[in-house]
Amino acid sequence: MPNLLLRAQAKLKLSPLQFNITAQLLMHWWDADDYPFLAKETIATRIGKSPRQVQRVLTQLEKKGYLKRVARYLGKKLQTSNAFSLDGLVKKLKSIEPEFTKAAEQARLKRKKLEAASASQRIERLLSI
Repeated sequence: MPNLLLRAQAKLKLSPLQFNITAQLLMHWWDADDYPFLAKETIATRIGKSPRQVQRVLTQLEKKGYLKRVARYLGKKLQTSNAFSLDGLVKKLKSIEPEFTKAAEQARLKRKKLEAASASQRIERLLSI
């Protein structure tokens, strides 16, 4: 799971339940070209919610543009669990990544300045003894 997703949960406006379901899907996404597929019943069992609640959250994530359901079939007519394209989420994360990188760099520079100031104060105290 990308660290950026963890840091950007609020910016993406993901509720804890939406985040949890997204994490469940990401757990099954091993290859970029193969979308994860996981039955909503399996997700529901894992997170202690009903399949209907999971379905509602998947619809919310779809409306936000973070995922897209992709129908899967066994043979010509027998539908099985959907696959989920997370291309929308990936695109959104890529678009906000520079903002988070810049904030991390600013925090690093601020820590460096504070460390330098603290070291300078310690030296001044030692010299005044």
